[in-house]
Amino acid sequence: MQEIRELYEKTEHEILSPMAFKVTDTRGRLRSESKCVIRTDFARDRDRIIHSKAFRRLKHKTQVFISAYNDHFRTRLTHTLEVSQIARTICRALRLNEDLAEAIAMGHDLGHTPFGHSGERALDELCPRGFKHYEQSLRVVDFLEKDGKGMNLTYEVRNGILNHSGANVADTAEGTVIKYADRFAYINHDIDDALRAGVINKSDLPSELVAALGDTHSGRINAMIADIVSASSEAGRVCMSRQTERDMMSLRQFMFSAVYEKLAVKDYQSFMVIEKLYGYFRSNLSKLPEEYARLLYDWDADTVVCDYISGMTDNYCVELFNDLFMPNPKF
Repeated sequence: MQEIRELYEKTEHEILSPMAFKVTDTRGRLRSESKCVIRTDFARDRDRIIHSKAFRRLKHKTQVFISAYNDHFRTRLTHTLEVSQIARTICRALRLNEDLAEAIAMGHDLGHTPFGHSGERALDELCPRGFKHYEQSLRVVDFLEKDGKGMNLTYEVRNGILNHSGANVADTAEGTVIKYADRFAYINHDIDDALRAGVINKSDLPSELVAALGDTHSGRINAMIADIVSASSEAGRVCMSRQTERDMMSLRQFMFSAVYEKLAVKDYQSFMVIEKLYGYFRSNLSKLPEEYARLLYDWDADTVVCDYISGMTDNYCVELFNDLFMPNPKF
């Protein structure tokens, strides 16, 4: 009797498009291990990420707006779920590998800091080697989870996590889908949250972009998904039409000038908290928790301090700062 996994692997070759990456073509894991009877390797990777401590901590990490002020602001976890769902919709329409895309989506932000991108900027300035959340996400799955053993994920999932941001290019179509899905998600939900926070008004949105992409959150996401599905189907590779991608990036630039850069000016508290914690633990390595202290046998002190701080939730970071530096906390 064939294993369920083997039947599913056979089905992939029958129904997925030539663009799709088939799990049987995986370059494998860092360490060899026996296959699961039921799940494919990519489905197994997704499950490992979802059951990890780093994934659970995402619910208490800021996306853009601190969720303590409004229950409806996105957190890093809800952002991840939105990216995953957008990616699955695109992959289903294009007959790409949904399990691979979902695994990448679930892991793409595991290395994000407390306080969103302000926390990332702080560690990038403080650490001599710099700090990038996508590199840290890979470090989380490779080395930090499971008591330093890592999750032992497949190459394709690890590659997608590492290359989901900036100018990086993933090796698979599914990895490229995640890069687009990440942008579709954060541009649109950050508009939604910025409106809710009163940082911008609906009338502030550029009228030509509203006309091109839609005047609602769901309308804009639908327009972007419809465009990438149509353009990719025609081109035989994952891409958007030139005009719609230009419009999307213009909307992204609007968000930088109207929202992100304005918030960055107010990030001095977040930077100060992380700066103080970084300096404290860099000078007092013996105060690191045991799970991080043992990493010092294999990694330099700055890397390990970054591991500890980047893994903190917003609440834990503030509470630790108060315990160390504020006898009468007012932060």
